[in-house]
Amino acid sequence: MHRAARTASVATALATAFAVTACGSSAGGEVAADKKQTLTVWAMGAEGEKLVDVAKEYKEANPNITVKVTPVGWDVAHQKLVAAAAAGKMPDVAQMGGSYMGEFAELGVLEPVDTKTFDEKDFFPAGWQQGEVEGEAYGVPWYVDTRVLYYRTDLAKKAGVTKAPSDWKGLRTMASALQDKAGSKWGIYMQPRGLDTVQSFYPFLYSAGGEIVDKDGTPVIDSPAAVKAFKEYGDYVKQGLSTKSSQPGYDPLKDFNTGDVPMFFSGPWISTLIKDQYPDLKDKWAVAPVPADKTSTSMAGGSSLVISKDSSHKAAAKEFIKYLTDAEGQTDWFERTSDLPANTTAWKTGELAESPSLQVFKKQMETAKSSPTLANWTEVTSKVDAAVESVTQGKASPEDAAKKAQSEIESLVK
Repeated sequence: MHRAARTASVATALATAFAVTACGSSAGGEVAADKKQTLTVWAMGAEGEKLVDVAKEYKEANPNITVKVTPVGWDVAHQKLVAAAAAGKMPDVAQMGGSYMGEFAELGVLEPVDTKTFDEKDFFPAGWQQGEVEGEAYGVPWYVDTRVLYYRTDLAKKAGVTKAPSDWKGLRTMASALQDKAGSKWGIYMQPRGLDTVQSFYPFLYSAGGEIVDKDGTPVIDSPAAVKAFKEYGDYVKQGLSTKSSQPGYDPLKDFNTGDVPMFFSGPWISTLIKDQYPDLKDKWAVAPVPADKTSTSMAGGSSLVISKDSSHKAAAKEFIKYLTDAEGQTDWFERTSDLPANTTAWKTGELAESPSLQVFKKQMETAKSSPTLANWTEVTSKVDAAVESVTQGKASPEDAAKKAQSEIESLVK
């Protein structure tokens, strides 16, 4: 999921739990999967628009099932889902990212996944974990994404670098070489501050062996590993290898094209944008796994599909989700959208199996970490955003920034 700023606070969402209990509709008698019926589906952003065409094809193969898809913008998605949950009017099926999952599971509006129909082993571990809350699966992985290193191969060659960096030392050396020998303004772009800086920070935090909270939900952002990651990240700005400031929503692609930014971390959709918007860069760029400290570990993103607990069309909903998430459906969805399949079998044939760059994403997904499905996770990560900013702006040492974030997050998860 491409995260957007939430339009309603978690506190407001949790307060609606009473409304859900009071006015949520009862499913009553459930409709059999093969009976004539209309299935309501909400999907976000570009996925919502593309899913309309899939729904039409599904109708042709399943004449009794009409799938009514409502595309929802990411900017209003959270607000609309909260309102629907409060009114007891959730769609039968909804697209949901990991940052929403804990909240809506806590509200009691999601149906647990039927694990006899959907097997965890069919999906990337991090993809499946994004749909789990306290050990119970509520979402079936639909697509996944992760962050890898994008770099200009032509500039690397000019700088005397013949292969992608495999560790932190190599990344720092390459950034310096690109700046000093290839004439790049910056060695690399790493978001220095602002909303969702944490997404740029995750590859460093996770590769150092750090976490924001541990498996028990205890904050550990002040661990030695996390402090090491803060220092490493901040040093790129301190040494002038990455910019100290950038505009909100800054897109590095234009500067990647000019060579001012020869490296950055991002997800799979960027590959499509480079090919579409900057065709002159053909054969001048590549992707590589996140350079390792203890490990090469990146963040996991993507979206899952959930079924409303109050739906009277659960059987048909399961069949539609199965259609979207089996290997054939996943391959078809990739061809339509370039979204990376969550089902690992889809990666065994065709472009997904043969493309070297796509295989980099597959390798990274195999070790990627998903964020905890806490109801207030966005509020938690905002404290990490602030900590990274305090380090990159020279306002606090890595140790002090980590200590402050630890205290703030402890007050949120206690």
